[in-house]
Amino acid sequence: MSWKIVHIDLSQDIPMLSSDNNIHVVFWWRHIPLAHTEILTTQLPMPATQVTNLAASAITPTIGAYLLKQNLLEDTPIDFEALVRLTHPLTKLEYISQQLQKTVSIIICTRNRPEQLARCLQSLQNLSQPPHEIIVVDNAPTDDATMQVAKMSGVKYVKEPRPGLSIARNTGIRHSTGEIIAFTDDDVVVHPDWIIRLQEAFDDPKVMSVTGLVLPGELETEAQVVFEKHLACFNFGYQPKTYDSDFFQFTKVFGAPVWRIGAGANMAILRQAVNLVGEFDERLGAGAAGCSEDSEFWYRLLEAGWICRYYPASVVYHYHRGSVDSLKQQMYCYMRGHVTALLVQYEKYNDRGNLRRLFKTMPKWYIKAIIKGNRYKYNTLIAELIGCISGVIYYIINYKSPQPRLIRGAKNSLFFPPC
Repeated sequence: MSWKIVHIDLSQDIPMLSSDNNIHVVFWWRHIPLAHTEILTTQLPMPATQVTNLAASAITPTIGAYLLKQNLLEDTPIDFEALVRLTHPLTKLEYISQQLQKTVSIIICTRNRPEQLARCLQSLQNLSQPPHEIIVVDNAPTDDATMQVAKMSGVKYVKEPRPGLSIARNTGIRHSTGEIIAFTDDDVVVHPDWIIRLQEAFDDPKVMSVTGLVLPGELETEAQVVFEKHLACFNFGYQPKTYDSDFFQFTKVFGAPVWRIGAGANMAILRQAVNLVGEFDERLGAGAAGCSEDSEFWYRLLEAGWICRYYPASVVYHYHRGSVDSLKQQMYCYMRGHVTALLVQYEKYNDRGNLRRLFKTMPKWYIKAIIKGNRYKYNTLIAELIGCISGVIYYIINYKSPQPRLIRGAKNSLFFPPC
């Protein structure tokens, strides 16, 4: 099940590929990711000419999206005639580094994972533009290991005794001073241009939040491969996308798919956004409902008429969970958080599309999944379904509650474990 990850810069000589494993290839033009493709061991070794042909086919839509300024939210076809008329299109992607125009605070919320945190903080030392500040929020720790890592790294350390990712994010915001607040996770390594690219995407005063591309750090276990290639929770493509009020108004009748905007592991918001729509809902996120504190925040921004942008030139590398058991727990939490967020969004805005997704669209999807059996072999279907039920129960218990409460007896429950 393991895959070798290979990164190929198309501005350099393209190599022949050979390996005993399947290969997950990511094509770049200098520091801009353009596409990925999969090469099976049965196709190896692969000569450089064939790799070049694969690259040309894979990157064309992304080149078109960047150079033709197309917003491909609904899989609109690229205007290939216009693209063909361009001379040396790849060279037009050249990027001239500029000094940041806004100050950036980086916030990492973590709990009892000092080794992963140390790796993340080390990658932040290699940023091509240093941020205004780096803040580590130590969320309900059981020891002082995180504090020691933060001190050795020379970053600002904040202890938050109340558990919950949204609580930790809000604490980080209150202790930050930058105009842009960038979030990443402790199990992430960032690309050197991560902050520059996030900053670059705030070029429109209506843009209040920017997300970026999350690539896999490794694909060595079955769980990591399933998460990346079959569950597709993090990689939202290589083409920039703009989510505005038109997108929101068009889709909200079905339950606006704000989860497509990106992932909280690679997200930035303007401080102004918090002033406009409030902080993260503390009923959501890891340590509470399970996740979706980020997408619910984007929902509020879009509902208020602001813009969210997915900008895949901003890259981080995520180390997915390694075991099948931890993957099941993760998918349980994801669905519990997703369902809770749908109900929270309905509570706040009375948008019936959220209920339509919860009680019509999702059940139909899972019935088809059961019939096809396409998730049974990955052992996540049952965990997801239990997560959906748990999400409804969790919301009822925490309806408009300022302080999230867990399901009673959750720690000892086989069916409703905590997140």
